[in-house]
Amino acid sequence: MLGPDSWPYFLSPLILAAVIVDLAGAPASVIFFVSAVALIPPAAMMGRATEELAERSGNVIGGLLNVTFGNAPELIIALFALEKGLHEVVKASLIGSILGNILLVMGAAMLIGGLSGGRTRGVQKFGQTAASAQSTMLLLAVAALIMPGVFALVEGDGLPHPGDDLVNYGSTLESLSLAVACVLIISYAAGLLFSLRTHARLFNPHEDESTTENRGSWSTRRSVIVLAISGALVGVLSEILVGSIEETSHAIGLSEFFIGAIVVAIVGNAAEHWVAVLVAYKNKMSLAVNIAIGSSAQVALFVAPVLVLCSFFIGPGPMPLVFNGLELAAVAIAAIIANQVTQEGESTWYEGLQLLLVYVVVALAFGYA
Repeated sequence: MLGPDSWPYFLSPLILAAVIVDLAGAPASVIFFVSAVALIPPAAMMGRATEELAERSGNVIGGLLNVTFGNAPELIIALFALEKGLHEVVKASLIGSILGNILLVMGAAMLIGGLSGGRTRGVQKFGQTAASAQSTMLLLAVAALIMPGVFALVEGDGLPHPGDDLVNYGSTLESLSLAVACVLIISYAAGLLFSLRTHARLFNPHEDESTTENRGSWSTRRSVIVLAISGALVGVLSEILVGSIEETSHAIGLSEFFIGAIVVAIVGNAAEHWVAVLVAYKNKMSLAVNIAIGSSAQVALFVAPVLVLCSFFIGPGPMPLVFNGLELAAVAIAAIIANQVTQEGESTWYEGLQLLLVYVVVALAFGYA
């Protein structure tokens, strides 16, 4: 509990504080920020329990556990937002997660990793084959996510506005989005077969690259119990968080679009983001790059289509994969950047700084929308 990756657990008292301020009817902005920060410790604990189970389950089952629960907190948050009909907030959080992982996390990892070694670590190496395979998967997934928006521009009523909550696009786009979601899930399943079975050695070339030294110390029973408890806490806090988004956006003068794309996306992955930067600091750049790009690919290939499928049963109606113009431009840029920075298999601190600056520019544009 005193290691460099254990800081989220010191925020645990905020879990009770979030419930108290919600029951006490505190201002929406207070409820939002307290519950947002309170999400970090149970999300971190969920990640730790998943890793412990993965350590005891072998490469294939362990890999399935990691990819299934890797983005569970943001999936839970999105499901509550779906139930309330906040479709544009859900889509903003999806795009925000992809942008955050590629630009913010990978940028911070490259910057910190490059600077921490001084002159002796001017260039950091990482596994080019695995990183390129994941970035290509992400690029193809983003192409699929973009096409319903292009269809809406050509055949429909155009793209949504960043300030919208719920837009009715008609049955044609709903059917198209459902078909695209099914294709993405097929691609995701094929990617699991590729990375966990047929080409597993490319994705796990260094068995010693682990996030901590004491993994595998929990029993299976303890890991399952912790996973269940942390999942329940994430669910409770997500409901509180989502319920305060609308009032908070009016109170602090920021759009729900910005809150979903930037704030919620960062909070949902804060613990995972920290791990990527920490391992880059330890000169384990392959692991850092795989965390950043792999998580983005999982959002595009798994989380997004699952939410589309769930929207047919949860909330006021189906959620078509039609993103606004800012989201389309940002995610296309991020996918191209991910493909570009993984081509050489090495990174520098300056490259990381450039990624962070691109993220700042995107965040500014989202803030003014």
